[in-house]
Amino acid sequence: MKRIYSFLSFLCLTLACGLLSCTGSSRQDAQAGDPEGDAGQVVADAETQADDRGYIVAVGDMAPDFTMTTVTGEAMKLSDLRGRIVMLQFTASWCSVCRKEMPFIESDIWLKHRDNAKFALYGVDRDEPQETVAAFVTQTGVSYPMGLDPGADIFALYADRKAGITRNVIVDTDGRIAFLTRLYDTDEFAAMCAKIDELLNR
Repeated sequence: MKRIYSFLSFLCLTLACGLLSCTGSSRQDAQAGDPEGDAGQVVADAETQADDRGYIVAVGDMAPDFTMTTVTGEAMKLSDLRGRIVMLQFTASWCSVCRKEMPFIESDIWLKHRDNAKFALYGVDRDEPQETVAAFVTQTGVSYPMGLDPGADIFALYADRKAGITRNVIVDTDGRIAFLTRLYDTDEFAAMCAKIDELLNR
């Protein structure tokens, strides 16, 4: 009888060790980047978690690529602008802060740099029809290109889909995000203008 108990104890111990070994291996695989592992899921969730300003991207990240049609029917693809400093202004006709900021974007940035071949500026209107966006451009008096973003799908590449606007994204010549703004703060706006000047003068 003692031999049977000893054998059963040995068998249980062996099985327990085997299970622990498998569990440890699974965790190591997940930490090594296994997309099916728990750690991989945690990393993926962390990557899409918005910061306190609603952004899911950060300075230094590669700017998510997208294709957009402007209100005048022209197509643009962000990656096609590689080698230029690009400013993206996320906006909408119903946004009072956007309307407050846009004249300053026009005068302090667009009119200053529009003839510089190294610079590009696009407004990205959040989920509004073409006729609404066209009227918005006329009402604000801006002359920089304004693009359409049906469903806010472009916006959702950069920020939580439900997050607010206005916000600006500055992309450097390598396609990396160099500056981010949220709302219209005069100090932050001035810092953004200085950053654009710095990038263009490199």
